[in-house]
Amino acid sequence: MTENPADNGVVAPELLWQPDPERVARSRVAAFRRWLREHRDLDLPDYSSLWQWSVDDLSGFWGSFAEFADVRFHERPRAVLDSETMPGARWFPGATLNYAEHALRPGEGRADADEAVVFLREDGHTERLTYGELRSRVAAVRAALAGLGVGRGDRVVALAPNCPETLVAFLAAASLGAVWSSCSPDFGVRAITDRFAQIEPTVLVAVAGYRYAGRSFDVRPTIEQLRAAIPSLRGTVLVDYLGDGATLPDQPHPVLPWSDLLTRHAGAELAFEAVPFDHPLWVLYSSGTTGLPKGIVQGHGGIVLEHLKALALHCDLGPGERFFWFTTTGWMMWNFLISGLLVGATVVLFDGSPGHPDLRALWRMAEEHRVTFFGTSAPYIQSCLKQDLHPAKEFDLSALRAVGSTGAPLTPEGFRWLVDSVGRHVQICSVSGGTDVCTAVVGSAPDVPVWLGEISCRMLGADVAAYDESGRPVRDEVGELVITKPMPSMPVCFWNDPDGARLREAYFETYPGVWRHGDWIRVTPRGSCVIYGRSDSTLNRGGVRMGTSEFYRVVEGFDAVLDSLVIDTSGAGEPEGELLCFLVLAPGVALADVEPELRAALRSQLSPRHVPNRFVVVADVPRTLNGKKCEVPVKKILAGTPPERAVSRDALANPDALRPFLAFAGQDPTRGAEGAG
Repeated sequence: MTENPADNGVVAPELLWQPDPERVARSRVAAFRRWLREHRDLDLPDYSSLWQWSVDDLSGFWGSFAEFADVRFHERPRAVLDSETMPGARWFPGATLNYAEHALRPGEGRADADEAVVFLREDGHTERLTYGELRSRVAAVRAALAGLGVGRGDRVVALAPNCPETLVAFLAAASLGAVWSSCSPDFGVRAITDRFAQIEPTVLVAVAGYRYAGRSFDVRPTIEQLRAAIPSLRGTVLVDYLGDGATLPDQPHPVLPWSDLLTRHAGAELAFEAVPFDHPLWVLYSSGTTGLPKGIVQGHGGIVLEHLKALALHCDLGPGERFFWFTTTGWMMWNFLISGLLVGATVVLFDGSPGHPDLRALWRMAEEHRVTFFGTSAPYIQSCLKQDLHPAKEFDLSALRAVGSTGAPLTPEGFRWLVDSVGRHVQICSVSGGTDVCTAVVGSAPDVPVWLGEISCRMLGADVAAYDESGRPVRDEVGELVITKPMPSMPVCFWNDPDGARLREAYFETYPGVWRHGDWIRVTPRGSCVIYGRSDSTLNRGGVRMGTSEFYRVVEGFDAVLDSLVIDTSGAGEPEGELLCFLVLAPGVALADVEPELRAALRSQLSPRHVPNRFVVVADVPRTLNGKKCEVPVKKILAGTPPERAVSRDALANPDALRPFLAFAGQDPTRGAEGAG
């Protein structure tokens, strides 16, 4: 595989942040090392040696960590791992436990008076919950769900924003051994039905309305359509989220007001159903851009272990920390955020637009609530950079010690902006993983430096490598991101995939027995990593392969370019295809104003091969409901695939953005790209 020409000759990037030895000594990863010396006679003096051991001896690592983290098993496991074969590896066979018990159990940082949740809505509404109050509410809702017949294995779904009610409903469902699934209330009816109907839920928890970007939205028409479309529902719990007294009729099944449930079941006992290690905890979903979204099932035990490891050892979170990540309930980062409770941290929930009334909203929130770990997306950081914001000059961010970034590769310019405008003392925690594993597979650690433009390390227990086209591992070259050994949070199964055929096709078809993640990655000699974008949307020009992230870094570095989408049509029905770049330009900018400079920059910073044949101006770039660019569906449309087969409109945040691409491909832009089930 040919390495990205932009990387040729680069020896080592600039060092942006170095761990403070005193802070490292107080970190949880250092405490784990000391524990290993004392209890396992293992001397692993640095991160590199700890990571190597964690992947060489999976049973030793995960078994030791479970003991160190005091994972509460009701029935003890017969082993840590019965086999490393993928798919099909079984973790902690025979063990029983419960996720909600770990999130709510008393202990360090979880005394009744300790703060569990800080909530802020964009209109200024705030709420705080102690661990005692959170336990009481979960107990009440648990009793209410049980009264509706919800038990082990039943499904509870939510159409709700990132607010305390959603968190309480999830923990109540998990405590019963029920299976959780959620969508953000801005999803369309078809997108929600495509997700929820396939898992046949018993109870729907929904908000009557929500606010976003200064406007109020009524969700009740959507709820009515869902109740009619999902016959398995036996009850709906309605949250009067905006406080306007909204109601729904008791047909075709009862509607129970959230506030009534809390009152009626006040004082209920909090209990936890002990379930097998791989018992389904929640169902997450693939994007569904080209068909029915896949229901990705993850288990109680795998998520407890993986999230404890990621949040304690990598994020160094624990009691006294305030953990925030900007997310909706339709993105796996919500599941990751609320797991801050597992380590006794205070989780900070925000509901609303990150740009309302302006892009300072989240930094203002970080100051007001003394956030210590601030998580967001790479596009948000890029937007702050383009607007020339300087949060550290405007706000008191002295409590902030780390900024997390995910959702897309963080550009070197984004790294630089964080150093210059947020603070040199702040650790940049750029991470990459996915819904498939509900965690990061490459990320940061308290004892690993941050280099410009690089993800600091591979995560403990994640045997990440880069493979060339022949399936051979490569070092310091761009290759397919693979995981060569199982991780506890890998899917237990896909929903409605009894023989595992769809799961094998999704991850193990290219390299049998090895997980293919779908990204381009380079692992440096330092153990740091660079993600180059999705491997199924590669730019292959004259035999030189390049991930799309490098292209976007150059193009979107221009202030005149608000967004972009690059498509290589070679191999998509056109062996000698074009390289096309679609641009969303700033108001008042014409293509002629910026095209010569774009061509020159791409030629010099990438290669002459990667200068597009054509630039095309569009009003918007099609994105999934979670904000990812739709590179592959657009590539299929440009290759002549009928729109109804290329993409499901209901899986898009902005389906009208497809129209110019259909017109460009000579297809009828008025022809609906309906869900391809």
